[in-house]
Amino acid sequence: MSHDVADLDRKLNAMIASGQVMEAFEKFYADDCIMQENSDKPREGKPACRQYEIDFFGSVEEFHEGTLLGSAVEGDRSFSEWVFDVTFKDGSRMRNHEVSARRWADGKVVFEQFFYQPNITPAD
Repeated sequence: MSHDVADLDRKLNAMIASGQVMEAFEKFYADDCIMQENSDKPREGKPACRQYEIDFFGSVEEFHEGTLLGSAVEGDRSFSEWVFDVTFKDGSRMRNHEVSARRWADGKVVFEQFFYQPNITPAD
């Protein structure tokens, strides 16, 4: 069965931009997905990836911005450029300009890697 990666990626990005991150994760990520931050050790399997997302969003006090700047698709790969701005419960603030690179198979994300330079301002 053929899947329209551009359409799937557009729908995934729209859900993320509207704040439905966990719903998008459950809908669009494969059970054996792998996610990786920069060159850090990858998280393997949907349960490990889910827990990382739950922990991250649980540490956020306020979500200021999640803006999709652009995206592109080539075959089974999609690329999205984002700006995220959040304040954490410890008072620190992170504003990241990042690119997510996804690989798709059978209509699901099987691998996603995030590329960014961490930009965290400590709490006062």
